[in-house]
Amino acid sequence: MVQGSLGDRYGIGRTCAKMSPLLLTGLGVIVAWKAGMFNIGGEGQYVMGGLTGAWLAKILMIHNIDGADLLIAILIASIIGGGLYGLLAGWMKTSRGVDVVISTILLNFVAIQVLKWAVAGPLMEAQGGLPQTDELPASAMLWKPDPRTDLHAGILIGIICAILVWLFLYRTKRGFQLRVVGDNPLVARTNRVPVSRIQLLAMAISGALCGLAGGVEYTAIAGQVGTDFSQNWGFLGIPVAIIAGLHPLLILLSAFYFGAMIAGSVNLERFSTYGDTLIYVVQAAAVLGLVALQSIKTKRKIVAEVNE
Repeated sequence: MVQGSLGDRYGIGRTCAKMSPLLLTGLGVIVAWKAGMFNIGGEGQYVMGGLTGAWLAKILMIHNIDGADLLIAILIASIIGGGLYGLLAGWMKTSRGVDVVISTILLNFVAIQVLKWAVAGPLMEAQGGLPQTDELPASAMLWKPDPRTDLHAGILIGIICAILVWLFLYRTKRGFQLRVVGDNPLVARTNRVPVSRIQLLAMAISGALCGLAGGVEYTAIAGQVGTDFSQNWGFLGIPVAIIAGLHPLLILLSAFYFGAMIAGSVNLERFSTYGDTLIYVVQAAAVLGLVALQSIKTKRKIVAEVNE
């Protein structure tokens, strides 16, 4: 696994490529969970982000727009598409009282069905008739320092987003209000913090980050959106965020760790019969280990308080 993920430039490039969507979807989880909005719908927002970007790309390519203009338009559309989809779940919570866990889980299935309908219908490629979009021109793909590896500029986008999320959460008034709402909504309301508005903002930002992950995957790796575009990045972003302790900077290490495990599984399949099955075992063990440590710390804190 180490050889396959870090042994050479191809392994490192593969690790960074896997790290990119994990980082962005994990950041989306962090922002929502900090506001007490347990967003389990990162996968649906990821899909809708990529699908929105592909929809705009089809329109713009008809008008012969390509290159950097097309790339930027796709990424912006992905952010908007994912953000609106996250905002929908937030509105259902704040306006209708629908549990955000339930709504975001079910919206994942809606997004996947919309994806299947779109790529087999209005977005189907012009040539070939396969359930996938037309391929993006090379000029509209994210920059790669070495075309022979998977390393792309999306990793820089993820790092910049991590820094921006940290600045927002810990260096702005609105970010402080968001964390107060997540810690204690009653205290927030007592201090006249607009709880519903903050929760809507958190879900919009969360969805936008997950949608951006979809846009990055579309413009960096896939080049097309098909029925297999959903790769569970939104679900994997949850343990990535948990391992990072919901900290937007520590998630850089967590996403790299998970990205290396996934990238290393490609090499592992060559030498064992376990394949990527072992990866999920290691991921689960890491999360359970963290939960165990937190439980021990909590018990020790309670005992110390009782003794005092």
